[in-house]
Amino acid sequence: MSLFTHRAYWRWSAGVQLARLPATMAPLAFTLLTTATTGSYRLGGVLMSVYVVAEMAGAVPVGRLIDRVGVTRGLPALLLLTAVGFGVLAFAASADAPNAVLLALVLLPGVAAGALSGGFRTLLADTVDDDLLPRAISVDAMLLEGVLIGGPALVALLDLAGSLVPLVAMAAACVCAAVLVPRHGGERERVDSAPSPGAGGYLPWLCCAFTVGLLLSTIEVAPLPLVQRLGAPETAAPIVIVVLSGASILGSALYAWRGKTGDPRLFLGGFVLGGLALAGDFGWPGLIASVAVIGGCTGPLVAATSVNLQRLLPKNRRSAGFSLSFTVQACGFGLGSLAVGVLPLWLAPLFGVFAAAIAGAMLVAKPAGAIGTTSVTS
Repeated sequence: MSLFTHRAYWRWSAGVQLARLPATMAPLAFTLLTTATTGSYRLGGVLMSVYVVAEMAGAVPVGRLIDRVGVTRGLPALLLLTAVGFGVLAFAASADAPNAVLLALVLLPGVAAGALSGGFRTLLADTVDDDLLPRAISVDAMLLEGVLIGGPALVALLDLAGSLVPLVAMAAACVCAAVLVPRHGGERERVDSAPSPGAGGYLPWLCCAFTVGLLLSTIEVAPLPLVQRLGAPETAAPIVIVVLSGASILGSALYAWRGKTGDPRLFLGGFVLGGLALAGDFGWPGLIASVAVIGGCTGPLVAATSVNLQRLLPKNRRSAGFSLSFTVQACGFGLGSLAVGVLPLWLAPLFGVFAAAIAGAMLVAKPAGAIGTTSVTS
């Protein structure tokens, strides 16, 4: 069956994009909400920080809970709980609740949402066949770029109707995503007795996920200083993000067209070369080329990492395992952002280069025979 005529996949895709939408809307939505209700945009930043910390803290424990109850039952419950959390937060803000109350209330949607990505990724394994999985993940990566861009734009549009409307829309998106989760068909997600490869088998792929977050944040957080280093005006900063996103979409499209897992060491090598060029300050050609190489390797590396992790994870641990990988990637993004803020600009990309080199070295031995396989069946 072709992926483009795979109705179950597109239902899954609609659900996961709706589930991701609130996270992309949250930074601007929280800022606009607190500015309108308390007069402080800083409180919105603190709310977002608490939300992210809650997501990371709850990702693995809540993922284990999903594994225990089953993804087709656990995901709708978590999505509805997240929707309730956003709704309660909006109501409290409209009632002029104290700042401490708002900070406490944002914990509920944060903790509940922490395992959504891992749960949906587990559901994908039960939605498409193994031979379609690399292409399915690549297409999803392209759609994710649209959600990342569309989320803030949607907040700006909805805010015209009131500062509470974006939060209501975030709650509604979670409810719609819950409706799209199938209620049956959990036969493939039952516990199996496949032996776990141990921490050593997972570690290289977690390092790949960490590297993606670490090096991407170096670009996404620093477009302004990157162009200012070349003597360009501030208005040139969006060019960096456009090149990064465009290259990422193109790389994912080519990877989807090829339809094979590929060797992640090739993409890690692209990260090393791109990061070195980014640190080297070779003018506009060097900046554009380095960002394009990193963007082009991002989607394929994410897909290869995801496919190989699925091969290694026992079915009764997939939600927790995928949630851990997303958390590790988020940690990499946070540390990369911190590096941009406290280190010289030329030095920040070298941490991503080092991480990519370490991940590549870990994969030299081809752990569990996973690299480059087209089948992910254990």
